[in-house]
Amino acid sequence: MIDIKLLRNQPDLVRENLKKKFQEAKLPLVDEVLELDINYRAALTEAETLKSQRNALSKEIGKLMGQGKRDEAEAIKVKVQQEADRLAELDVEAKRLAEEIRVRMMVIPNIIDDSVPIGRDDSENVEVERFGEALVPDFEIPYHMDIVEALDGASMDTARRTSGNGFWFLKGDMARLHSAIMSYARDFMIDKGFTYCIPPYMIRANVVEGVMSFTERDNMMYKVDGEDLYLIGTSEHSMIGQYIDSIIRPEELPLTLTSSSPCFRKEVGAHGIEERGLYRVHQFEKQEMIVICEPAESMDWFHKMADITVEFFRTLDIPVRKLECCSGDLADLKVKSVDVEAWSPRQQKFFEVGSCSNLGDAQSRRLSIRAKGSDGTYFPHTLNNTVVAPPRMLIAFLENNYQEDGTVLIPAVLQPYMGNKTRIVKP
Repeated sequence: MIDIKLLRNQPDLVRENLKKKFQEAKLPLVDEVLELDINYRAALTEAETLKSQRNALSKEIGKLMGQGKRDEAEAIKVKVQQEADRLAELDVEAKRLAEEIRVRMMVIPNIIDDSVPIGRDDSENVEVERFGEALVPDFEIPYHMDIVEALDGASMDTARRTSGNGFWFLKGDMARLHSAIMSYARDFMIDKGFTYCIPPYMIRANVVEGVMSFTERDNMMYKVDGEDLYLIGTSEHSMIGQYIDSIIRPEELPLTLTSSSPCFRKEVGAHGIEERGLYRVHQFEKQEMIVICEPAESMDWFHKMADITVEFFRTLDIPVRKLECCSGDLADLKVKSVDVEAWSPRQQKFFEVGSCSNLGDAQSRRLSIRAKGSDGTYFPHTLNNTVVAPPRMLIAFLENNYQEDGTVLIPAVLQPYMGNKTRIVKP
């Protein structure tokens, strides 16, 4: 949510931003907010005037009563009551106008950074840089579920019986590999100086509203029936939400946190073989990194965080690239975002395994997360980034470590978490 002062003072900037994001349908919202804001401030001004008059009249009543002028005092009391009734009306009107403004401001997107490429959708995202050599072996790499099933590492059929489509059972060395990756990611981030956390897996509706757009909520979140609770789609939601309605001392910034949690999402792939299997599932685990920092430092942190994910994948010898999200592909709260994509030698292309986002002060403004310095109170910036998210990351891992004999190599950094095994073999 942007600052309403920005919309008041620079409405053309807000309109231009809507055009850059190809959201022309929202353009009327700018004028609607401006008109509502004029009426809102007029109601506040009239209320303040009436309060001032009421105080003066109250003093006058006391004076007249002291002089024995009861009739004149009673006449003024009638006027005071009329003003009190008008004040009550203005209070109701101001609250209504404030809510009308809030509803519209919640769907006006954040102002994107000047460096964001302009494009309609993800087909116009821009490659920034590649890391590692994207190789294609001289033998055929099977579909990832065929690799997993050949190693007796997972079953989606049994999961369908317990839970339906979009779930899976991991077992044996594949389950151990999953845990090894998560444990390695945890230690990797701790070594980077981030504070490790395990957050709540459910959050209240006001936190959901603070961390994401209505569209994202409706497309992603599972609602707990009969409770004011949602299952988290990513630990960023609860990690940022924990600071709702709080004031952070500037000397505490930046807050650098890393969290591990299951993630629950409605989405499930239906666009062909590559998005079935492990690519899109309703439940998965993820290691996340979150930063809350001074506004002037947020872009530096944005690049640092993306580089950490790249470094993590390169320690596993998985080639990756950074792909900058264009304006039309940015979620409404985001100022700037890059996807980290891993190389798929089977498909001979890169695919998304993580996303790094700078949300400016959008989340802190919605959640009323403030910092208080010598120059007053302000909203810090929030950022989030995926360290690693099995099972999708497992696809890249399996394809890049698959051997012609059907085994899967285990990189040296993971071997301590795998009982010093050097490869996964058929049982």
